[in-house]
Amino acid sequence: MVKLQKSIDKRDALVKATISLVNNNGFHATPMSKIAKMANVSPATIYLYFENKQDLVNKTYVEVKAAFTAYAFATYKDDMSVIEGFELIWKRIADFKLKECENAMFLAQCDNTPMIDEPSRQEGIKHLQPLLDLWEKGKKEGIIKPLSDYILYAYAINPLSFLMITQKRGVFQLDEEHIEEAYQSAWNSIKI
Repeated sequence: MVKLQKSIDKRDALVKATISLVNNNGFHATPMSKIAKMANVSPATIYLYFENKQDLVNKTYVEVKAAFTAYAFATYKDDMSVIEGFELIWKRIADFKLKECENAMFLAQCDNTPMIDEPSRQEGIKHLQPLLDLWEKGKKEGIIKPLSDYILYAYAINPLSFLMITQKRGVFQLDEEHIEEAYQSAWNSIKI
């Protein structure tokens, strides 16, 4: 049991080191040796858990995306109205991005790099299914614009990454009023 916990701890340390180094240095300036050093494991240990750097980054992405969406949809119920459901999901996404800034920054980096392979991206998209289903319901009810889910995501969700980055840099502080303004802007961008 102790050995299993040590193994889990080492893998978790590798994932956390990957997130931190990618956020601070980018993908290409994050060699396996730095990840191992930050995780306090030997470089060979990485290969017990991951095939290579690509596998490490892809699996980290899928894990962080799963945690992100689990948080976003934790209190969502399928029987909510489109407006009520979208507001709840959007505000939980905003909350995650502000509270789990390192993980959110990592996801933002992953969304803007070719480093993540297509199977991992598709796995990440699967985790968004409740939001995609809500949008489909909204389109059928004539509440949400009949646009591609990618366009809806770009206008309604992606701006949160920009706001999170500006807050992290200390340029703009998101308070409750700003979050409500951002939510209203997101909703207005996708509603009919």
